[in-house]
Amino acid sequence: MGIIGSGNIGSTLARLAVDAGHRVVLSNSRGPETLADLAADLGPRASAATSGDAAAAGDIGVVTVPLAAFPDLPAAPLAGKTVIDTCNYGPERDGHIPELDSTSLTSSELLLWNIPDALLVKAFNNIFFKHLLSLGRPAGAADRSYLPIAGDSGPAKAAVTAFIESLGYGVVDAGPLADSWRQETGTPVWGTPYGPYSDEKGQPAGEDAIRAALAVATR
Repeated sequence: MGIIGSGNIGSTLARLAVDAGHRVVLSNSRGPETLADLAADLGPRASAATSGDAAAAGDIGVVTVPLAAFPDLPAAPLAGKTVIDTCNYGPERDGHIPELDSTSLTSSELLLWNIPDALLVKAFNNIFFKHLLSLGRPAGAADRSYLPIAGDSGPAKAAVTAFIESLGYGVVDAGPLADSWRQETGTPVWGTPYGPYSDEKGQPAGEDAIRAALAVATR
């Protein structure tokens, strides 16, 4: 797994992936040397590299960066590759983007403009990183939590589903990338099903709860 962006979600995904037996290559905008301590803490399955090298190394890529960084992404090594988009639009951080403000595009579709040949799947953007770290459960557990995904490629969705399940979560298919707005910032499935941020352990959110939250989303 090649992770582009190693903030709260990126580093949490790296930790969960390593614990599940995956190898991860971390990167950020400041250079691999700034990730040396994190990689060492994660152990021998983790390493740090440039964004381009991380993108090339992973069987699955993860993009977890502010939207302003989209034009700087290494598009060529992500071409033809399954890529997980964890990004959320926040005008207070990203500035106002007319296509997103008017809802003519989703943030995932905007990302696809910048990495047009990637097989993009929206995932992990709707859960607080501390809840993501704590809510994983084995398959079959009564309190197993579910995460929504959206994308246009069946094989890419299958690969992301298998990865998510390896981390201890179930998956709800939220439809094509054009419907990924149903899990964007401020929708019913964004954050709320897993409990308040003040509760760092979170609360389990089963399949029915996630499907119901997606169904009542409005735009």
